[in-house]
Amino acid sequence: MWQAQILTLFPEMFPGPLGHSLAGKALENNLWSIDVMQIRDHAFDNHRSVDGTPSGGGPGMVMRADVIGRAIDAALDKIPDDANNEDWPLVYLSPRGKRLDQNMVHNFARKKGITLICGRFEGLDERVLEKRNIIEVSLGDFVLSGGELAALMLIDAVVRLIPGVIGEPETLKEESFTSGLLEYPQYTRPQEWEGLEIPDVLMSGHHEKIRKWRLKSSEKLTKHRRPDLWKKYSHNKSDD
Repeated sequence: MWQAQILTLFPEMFPGPLGHSLAGKALENNLWSIDVMQIRDHAFDNHRSVDGTPSGGGPGMVMRADVIGRAIDAALDKIPDDANNEDWPLVYLSPRGKRLDQNMVHNFARKKGITLICGRFEGLDERVLEKRNIIEVSLGDFVLSGGELAALMLIDAVVRLIPGVIGEPETLKEESFTSGLLEYPQYTRPQEWEGLEIPDVLMSGHHEKIRKWRLKSSEKLTKHRRPDLWKKYSHNKSDD
């Protein structure tokens, strides 16, 4: 069973959407589990304070290293004894982290579990990131109010790769990013809608022609919409 640990100031946000649809059904069927921990439980005062003013001045507040460090240690004490750092990554959702991509998602899915730290305010004290060897991961070049939404998205991306979650595993092989390309256009009934028809090749029953059309469509979309992916794909294709 793949396991997700969440360190957050807002545990009521979980499982949220992960309790529905494919992820929710998989959760009910014990294909994965989630353990949500309140960071404030590891504060040192009666007010359950977790933050302080930035050293050197500036706006906002910073999450304290001593509180976060204690919360992380408590979470790591709960993971199985046979799981090491390679089997169970410790991740902080941060806009300055390495960009999450499908390869990283597949890598996380192969692990025994993951511990996700959801930051708030101006983020974590840098010292806890250094001392606990935390991996920083970003969902993109934008800023959220906190790491909870990012954690939900990361978990959803991983859970759908767990064997048994997707009814037809073959569909995973042709999704966007799996081959380095964006996915080709999809169609279904009716044959004609508002003057637009399904491409004839998809109705031909000729599997090789369909395969070539889909590949060509994926390449065209990727080249137009994601020049960065196209450049990498073209380079790898020429090497092959």
